[in-house]
Amino acid sequence: MTRSRKTPSADSLLAWYDRHRRRLPWRALPGATTDPYRVWLSEIMLQQTTVAAVGPYFEAFLRRWPGVADLAAAGLDEVLHAWQGLGYYARARNLHRCAREVAAAGGRFPDSEAELLKLPGIGPYTAAAIAAIAFGRRAVVVDGNVERVMARVFAVGEPLPGAKRRLRALADTLTPEARAGDYAQAVMDLGATICTPRSPNCLVCPWGDACAGREIAESLPRRAPKPERPLRRAMAFWITRPDGSVLLRRRPESGLLGGMIEAPSTEWREGPLPTLAAARELAPLPARDWRELPGVVEHGFTHFRLELAVLAGRVERDAGAANGAIWCHPDRLGEQALPTVMKKLARHALKYG
Repeated sequence: MTRSRKTPSADSLLAWYDRHRRRLPWRALPGATTDPYRVWLSEIMLQQTTVAAVGPYFEAFLRRWPGVADLAAAGLDEVLHAWQGLGYYARARNLHRCAREVAAAGGRFPDSEAELLKLPGIGPYTAAAIAAIAFGRRAVVVDGNVERVMARVFAVGEPLPGAKRRLRALADTLTPEARAGDYAQAVMDLGATICTPRSPNCLVCPWGDACAGREIAESLPRRAPKPERPLRRAMAFWITRPDGSVLLRRRPESGLLGGMIEAPSTEWREGPLPTLAAARELAPLPARDWRELPGVVEHGFTHFRLELAVLAGRVERDAGAANGAIWCHPDRLGEQALPTVMKKLARHALKYG
């Protein structure tokens, strides 16, 4: 059984927020001027990443690149390296591109959703968040926290992702003209601290008396079953010189892990691994003493799982590194923009190689 008492009030939520707002490194203090650069940087970092994980990265970025012009002047490799651990490296590439576009336009971010949407890496949610939080524009800001709050307050039983449009429309009905940025952050804080995925604390919720789904809150929002992720496999090549240096290459700028550094491999595809003979024919260099290392490296991406078998081989000292490949000693792997899957591969190869 669900119930509906009174309409949720933006004023009551803002009053709660004024007393209980979280202190976050990118959030301006009450009465202070909001820095659009900080808002933009934090919103890009927070996409599919937790607040706790983002905090140290955000502060490190600010120390290194305190303004958008500083970030624009950085090299892409520097940015990708600093991004390691936040995942989804396309965000880092777009962050760098966006900084350069904003710097080239005078260093000021546009203040409307329409203009913000024209910048690299800024989608509808991020444009709304920046417009509201950085510039005080009325914008409907809907992230996962907001979806959960709306699904519970209005007792929406339709499962996600199908319910997204309805939940956004409901969020629109509550978004005020005044203090739009504070309101957006208030709903997100409510979802993060009180209306949590498990064990929501309804007794202290400022919207508790207006929540139509209070009795079934923990079951909302409902979600459609996720399809099983397919499994892809590949053979990775761990090729070393006598000095211990390993052959690496840069991935294409576009696509998954674009611009990152990796050990060469066969194509990541579904189905069985290539035979050792076939894999050796696909190796980037004609190495010798080939041997397959024990076990596999496993990694999960959003849309598929990956298993990498590792084929280790050796070349002579004077072997070249064609097609933009590089040699890197294991002691200096930390200087390379290696994605997590390649860090796993390096640990595996150094353990068994």
